[in-house]
Amino acid sequence: MADPKASSQATADNPGDASPLRLAMADCRKAFGLMAFISFMTNILGIVPTLYMMNMYDRVLTSRSGVTMVSLVLLVIGIYLFWSGLEWIRNRIMLRISLRIDWDLADRAFDASFRRNASRRKNNIQQVMGDLLTLRQFLTGRPMISVIDAPVAIIYIIVGGLIHPYLAVFALASTLLVTGMALLNRKIATPALRAANEASNEATRLASQCLRHSETALAMGMLPAIRLRWHEKHRWFLQNQINGSEASGIIGWVSGVITKLTPSLQMALGIFLAVEGHITGGMVIAATFLINRSVSPLKALINNWKDVVNARVAFERLDELMQEDIVRESRMSLPAPKGRITVQGLALKAPGSGRIILKGVTIALEPGQMVAVVGPNGAGKSSLLKALLGLWRPESGSVRIDGVEVSDWDHDELGPHIGYVQQDAELFEATVAENIARLGKPDAERVVKAAKIAGIHDLILSFPQGYDTVLSDSAHAVSGGQAQRIAIARALYGDPAVLVLDEPNAKLDDTAETELMAMLQLLRSQGTAIVFSTHRPRLLAMADFMLLLKGGEQVGFGPVREMISHMSERKKDKPELSAVSAGGVAGDTSVASAADAKPKVLPVQGGKP
Repeated sequence: MADPKASSQATADNPGDASPLRLAMADCRKAFGLMAFISFMTNILGIVPTLYMMNMYDRVLTSRSGVTMVSLVLLVIGIYLFWSGLEWIRNRIMLRISLRIDWDLADRAFDASFRRNASRRKNNIQQVMGDLLTLRQFLTGRPMISVIDAPVAIIYIIVGGLIHPYLAVFALASTLLVTGMALLNRKIATPALRAANEASNEATRLASQCLRHSETALAMGMLPAIRLRWHEKHRWFLQNQINGSEASGIIGWVSGVITKLTPSLQMALGIFLAVEGHITGGMVIAATFLINRSVSPLKALINNWKDVVNARVAFERLDELMQEDIVRESRMSLPAPKGRITVQGLALKAPGSGRIILKGVTIALEPGQMVAVVGPNGAGKSSLLKALLGLWRPESGSVRIDGVEVSDWDHDELGPHIGYVQQDAELFEATVAENIARLGKPDAERVVKAAKIAGIHDLILSFPQGYDTVLSDSAHAVSGGQAQRIAIARALYGDPAVLVLDEPNAKLDDTAETELMAMLQLLRSQGTAIVFSTHRPRLLAMADFMLLLKGGEQVGFGPVREMISHMSERKKDKPELSAVSAGGVAGDTSVASAADAKPKVLPVQGGKP
């Protein structure tokens, strides 16, 4: 098998010209050509049984020659051995092609599906892997052979014409009828079958999504509503499947009538020509076999048409997925980031829609500085953090780390230098150490260091197997607060240059929040650039700068004390806003309403407000 990097290099050499799927298929064109040539030869050899039978009837029976019979038998045995050998070689080539396609594309398909899911576009990893399997099975099965063999029907029509022109006309008419039925089937049934396939995938995706929230659904009696939503999708799938099957059934009935009539009519035509003295008795038998051989490839294509359609749909979906996710592997590697963040005129659209959810955001952050992003629910805080991570591509403006556009940076290269904790921290089914090590091979020293900085080293040691404890619902389940703290340790693994935290204290108690504040202070002193969103003034007081969002727009950005001072002046009836002092914050009151104060927007100059 060829080196899997070959097609990767082809993609790098031809960026934007074609998707990796098309390039992988192009890399196999010589194998496809050889397979087509072997198929052509096997179809030519398919004439041998007809010629053998014709000679047995017309030569051996009439001459009663044993030598002729033995010669014909030995010849046909040799041809059959050669014929079977060609088919074996063809099957091996088909298997190698399918393995090559999977070898080259499985990891790309997984990565592309992963990135699409991260950007919140409709995606189903099971469907993507299923499409790859469908394509593989098509390349190694009878449907592929039926597609290749279909054009060879013309050879049998020509041979029939050599026996008598009427036989060629009859074979051609039969072939055209069967071909017409296949094309009609494609035109009528394919759209319905494709819609059924998409509806089935959508129903499966919805079911998988709902299963992730099964506890909430059962506890609150939501199962009937969820079942109704799923059943609507499932019913749409059944309706389209029925429409496609019924259309195929009608066409199949017509094709069946043609198939049943053809042998009888061709026998009648052969007998008529023999009675008239135009052909011999052996030629009648030969003509019958030839006409059957001319129609059978197209009949096989009709019988396998559903598989052909499914393979085509799978190819188109994979091609579309990879077209939008072409990785430019020739991009030059960049040095590790220092953590200088600049956002200029950022505007974001919600994935999958044209609605602007964030606009006009301009901030700058140097290594060792900390920015708190505040604002009411729906202000765009989480969306901004996703843009800072390069998960969501800006509609306009730019988000840069060390001068490089984040959304254009290779995540595999940038990711190890980024720490991220989302609102609902999710851990993988793996050991505590593996989770902290980001599912890589745990470096014990770095794992323990991250856990100690996050303040959870003693907590982890209290688990049944310590750092080797497997985290899962069936093995060892952790609380929401514990999961968040382990996620924070994971974000710290490898000493990241940039730390992005989305409501990091949402599920923490006072003690854990105090440890979080100590951790942030330590990281800032080490030169880590930190951006976090929060609703709690206690954490806000630690930040160097505050970014205030409201309704998806930047209301203000500047040093925390100056921002609070401006807000206090404009909203005297909000005493909690003036509670921030150099030493901390009195109480634990939300600052979400601060957006109503309309503070002065402080300009960004030279990377600092």
